Amino acid sequence: MKKTLQLIIAFTLPLGLTARAQTVTGVVKDARSTPVEGATVLIKGAGNHTTTDVSGQFTIPAPEKLPFSLRISAVGYKTQEVQVYELDGEPFEITLTEDGLLSEIVVTARRRSETAQEVPIPISVIGGPVVEDAGAFNVNRVKELVPSVQLYSSNPRNTTLNIRGVGSTFGLTNDGIDPGVGFYVDGVYYARPAATTLDFIDIEQIEILRGPQGTLFGKNTTAGAFHITTRGPSFTPGASFEVSYGNYGYIQAKSSITGPLGKKFAARLSFSGTQRDGLLKNVVTDKPVNDLNNLGFRAQLLFQPSDGLKIILAGDASRQRPDGYAQVVAGVAPTLRPTYRQFEQIIADLNYQLPSRDPFDRKIDHNTTWRSGNDLSGVSLNIDATIGSGTLTATTAWRYWYWDPSNDRDFTGLSILQLSQATSTHQQWTQEVRYAGDLSSRLSGVIGVFAIGQDLKTEPFHIEESGNAQWRFSQSTTSELWQTPGLFDGYGISTKSRLKTFGGAIFGQLDWAITDRLHFLPGIRFNYDEKEVDFDRRTYGGLQTDNPDLIALKRLVYTDQAFNADVDESNFSGQVTVAYRFLEKINSFATYSTSYKPVGVNLGGLPTANGEILLDLARIKPESVNHVEVGVKTSPAANATLNVVFHHTEIEDYQTQVQTAEVGVNRGYLANAEKIRVQGIELDGNIRINSNFSFYGALAYTEGEYVSFTNAPVPLEETGGPSAFKDISGQKMPGISKWAGSLGGEITSNQRDFFGRRARFFVAFDTYYRSSFSSSSSPSQYLNVDGYTLVNARLGFRAADGLSAFIWARNLFDKNYFEQLLVAAGNAGHYAGVLGDPRTYGITLRYTY
Repeated sequence: MKKTLQLIIAFTLPLGLTARAQTVTGVVKDARSTPVEGATVLIKGAGNHTTTDVSGQFTIPAPEKLPFSLRISAVGYKTQEVQVYELDGEPFEITLTEDGLLSEIVVTARRRSETAQEVPIPISVIGGPVVEDAGAFNVNRVKELVPSVQLYSSNPRNTTLNIRGVGSTFGLTNDGIDPGVGFYVDGVYYARPAATTLDFIDIEQIEILRGPQGTLFGKNTTAGAFHITTRGPSFTPGASFEVSYGNYGYIQAKSSITGPLGKKFAARLSFSGTQRDGLLKNVVTDKPVNDLNNLGFRAQLLFQPSDGLKIILAGDASRQRPDGYAQVVAGVAPTLRPTYRQFEQIIADLNYQLPSRDPFDRKIDHNTTWRSGNDLSGVSLNIDATIGSGTLTATTAWRYWYWDPSNDRDFTGLSILQLSQATSTHQQWTQEVRYAGDLSSRLSGVIGVFAIGQDLKTEPFHIEESGNAQWRFSQSTTSELWQTPGLFDGYGISTKSRLKTFGGAIFGQLDWAITDRLHFLPGIRFNYDEKEVDFDRRTYGGLQTDNPDLIALKRLVYTDQAFNADVDESNFSGQVTVAYRFLEKINSFATYSTSYKPVGVNLGGLPTANGEILLDLARIKPESVNHVEVGVKTSPAANATLNVVFHHTEIEDYQTQVQTAEVGVNRGYLANAEKIRVQGIELDGNIRINSNFSFYGALAYTEGEYVSFTNAPVPLEETGGPSAFKDISGQKMPGISKWAGSLGGEITSNQRDFFGRRARFFVAFDTYYRSSFSSSSSPSQYLNVDGYTLVNARLGFRAADGLSAFIWARNLFDKNYFEQLLVAAGNAGHYAGVLGDPRTYGITLRYTY
């Protein structure tokens, strides 16, 4: 009878037992029982190694003493470490797990190990090797592999991570609301969206859960969760080193080393560094702008006193110091303002010309230095303990964020807004305790508690300051008083604010196997959220005068504002899922869920009406989400998957960020749209024709509209009309492409000897398409981003151990495209664009052992 060996982490038993056989024989297969040819089988410490034949079989001399370790590796599969305690002459059967995209790999979405096809949740899974080979070193590049994900970033702070078009506000970020997409690393929740712009460090796997989450783990989220698992410490020594070189001075280095520190301790150290020259040129300074300058470190210490207890202490630190995130003027829209208040007339009066009218000339002349200092760090302690038939998990974490920016928010060489600096610090602590396990032969479940505390404050102030051209852009009458020398020079606002929040929750979900085919999965969550804000904004500078007419003009630009808010909310949310397996390879599910996003507070300044501050906007209502989805997951062939999901989401009191013509609220403000609806169909699948050909694809059709938004700001081209607000009910929401898709594949050779190692040669490609989308909270004919297609490719050879190398190209056909369009402060008519990268290419060298 054959024995199935599984990967285990065990401690060395006393040596001295004599082996009863001189050879070890066995067969290596994949999860579909297909023989794996060319897998390397190595006896650790002895140096003996061999490779499997076409039938996946191997024979290798055994060491003299037991126990010993087998290490089985093959290109495209996760390496297995196996402990052999005895030999009885029977052949071993070893199963390898594939590394891949949307493949049949193990996930922990429901806080237990199961395959992605078994989970009654729409989930996309990307293995670490796919992330690394595709050059997807941050979330913005991962979105090209999973079309349901959207990320928009004009700088790390102003970053939006959405799934299916919802989650966070589109455009510039307001700190007073919670993200709707949870971002986790090794089970630790990251509250600041700036984390999504950092380089990944030593990724094992990425799981993207679509739809509301909250009955299984962590923070309540209304749109989904982005869960990153890093490679953990191992008792088997190993290391990897990688370096990439490319055009525009691109250099990226990564390294990771792991091994035992004793019988019960192991550690892993990981590093990532990225540099690249800027992709824009400042024609005044003759310097490249928008470079990359990223560093990241991660350290983990594992303590495992027994098979049933594992404790990991982890710490990380990442920093970005780019001369970057500048935007180019993308166009000019006529407004309804008088001619003298139009952008073209204003710059003509100031004798100014843009450096280029073609944004893809990639030229700017900004007179304010761009700076985006972004630091994130933290420590966590995770304990997994086997208790009864389940696992108790406790995760304690503390995280820190420091944001040190400088922006040119007028996007020109004129001194309109000469300073825009929202320096901030943020600290958070989180605590989660969760038990997942079997309650009986037909009942399993998860129950847990989660708590988070946050403290966000200015460091020490947020600054917005006018320059000598502000008078002409703010001029709203023909009075000559606007031209008073020095009236607005250095006139600005200094804001000191602090936001303290606490959130707590109790959650649970059951899985009742009514029959072997029919499962019923109810879940419930109780949320409590408390927010306390102290906001104090003061004007300073400009011409010091007692003239009431001049003071009135200054107040048309900036005003003092101060308010306090102390709010708390509690509610219940939950879900019901019915899963039915029609056949062994057809798994269906239907889910109804409710979700909740806590009350929001405005931290970017409040708009005014008739000179009065609209204090009622200091607080906005919480979101209420109703969500339905129906899906089918199939395996039409032994080496293929095909899944389809229909989803329908309605959100009442949708929290949205809206733009205003007031310079004093240049980052916009929060408001509630009465109701929105997002619905669509998603299709994804993959196929491995044989060991040499594999392909994947995903397609998403999404519709998003404001069902009711009766008091939205007017679009850019209607600025200056009879009303500053407009009913946009029935119009499309921003950031949502009706169609988005990805398609990719890889062709590999059979394994062959290369540089003394077994390797495969490969050629691979990835394509990403999205149709046009609105880039304005109120739809505008000038702020629509055209659809585009990107093609990435790579060619090289890959070894499970030793040297791998490949050349790569991203945006192979050098497509010009916008990632986002942004209205300049004051709504004079010009707007800026966040440009997608041009064609980049290079080479990557990787060595592992």
